[in-house]
Amino acid sequence: MSAHYYAVIFISLRTEGDQGYAEAAERMLALARQQPGFLGVESARGDDGLGITVSYWSDEAAILAWKQHPEHSAIRERGRSTWYSHCQTRVCKVERDYAFQRPI
Repeated sequence: MSAHYYAVIFISLRTEGDQGYAEAAERMLALARQQPGFLGVESARGDDGLGITVSYWSDEAAILAWKQHPEHSAIRERGRSTWYSHCQTRVCKVERDYAFQRPI
């Protein structure tokens, strides 16, 4: 990724049981990948249910379009009512990024 893009950081604490979560998460990832301005995603969830998902976007307009997507809006509401006991979203502008990879 080049510099000057946006990161949406979604932090969540899951409730007990799947309750359709895995299927919905898979669908949201597939749908996000189809959105203009989507650059990628990284996600991790601990055994304690705490998860962090960072999605990357070309600009704020792409983020807003994703937020307003009808299917994403419906799933977001289901998350609040069913899957998460806590969640928080942060939108950040990435000015620089760095990477290291050990030679093989």
